[in-house]
Amino acid sequence: MLASQRRSRILEELRRSGAVRVSALVERLGVSDMTVRRDLEVLAQQGKLQKVHGGAILPGGRSTEEPGFAAKSNRENAEKLAIASAALRFVEPGMAVGLSAGTTTWTFAQLLRDLPNITVVTNSVQVADLFSQRPRTDQTVVLTGGIRTPSEALVGPFAVTAIRSVNLDIMFMGVHGMDVRSGFTTPNLMEAETDRAFIEASRRFVVLADHTKYGVLGISTIADIEAADVLITDSGLAEEHQQALRDRVGELVVADVKGATSNGKAESATDLDVPPESEAGA
Repeated sequence: MLASQRRSRILEELRRSGAVRVSALVERLGVSDMTVRRDLEVLAQQGKLQKVHGGAILPGGRSTEEPGFAAKSNRENAEKLAIASAALRFVEPGMAVGLSAGTTTWTFAQLLRDLPNITVVTNSVQVADLFSQRPRTDQTVVLTGGIRTPSEALVGPFAVTAIRSVNLDIMFMGVHGMDVRSGFTTPNLMEAETDRAFIEASRRFVVLADHTKYGVLGISTIADIEAADVLITDSGLAEEHQQALRDRVGELVVADVKGATSNGKAESATDLDVPPESEAGA
């Protein structure tokens, strides 16, 4: 195999799973450890990936870099829809449901609007706005206070105090990154504290994270991988990474991107609402 072919294969795997490991590439490509490391070095110099210990991740993965809501709302929309559809089965009428900020939880919130008799507690400005557009007497939305972040989350001591005053049946959380060693992470220190308060207030903790989040590290760990009662990801995640997560979380749900139809309500992510382009915020 030519060097150009190897590097194309490496980039294909990186785009598919969000991260690659040297040991796995050695086995798949049938070349030496040194050859793989040279290929990664070349691709890193070209700005096509970012080298990390033992492998590489997609570029731009700095631990404190926090893209805004609008910037992330156009990424992996099919995957988010598949994950949101799979998450619906965990919600029943009468539940108090926590929703963190983020574009995946925002997608999930659009599906939740069709469920009767639920109470939603969120620190997401975008999620609260979504429910306010179609108010219903059998649904209650509680928005916490605090300082607004680029991800349109309300964080800080006011948000934490409000969250600690409630008891939630289930918490759905989007994350910036997930790693078997570093856990679920965020680039925002204050958001990590608020997210931890959500977990403590909940009976059940569910993480919604598409395959591109694997191997991505934020500066602050929200929780260990083992803390998740359920982790819902998509079928784009490599099987070896699925197994690594399956060994650690309570339940791993892998949503089929091709088969997702938003519980029969939407045939694709384009059928869902789109946030205003003027709104910046991950």
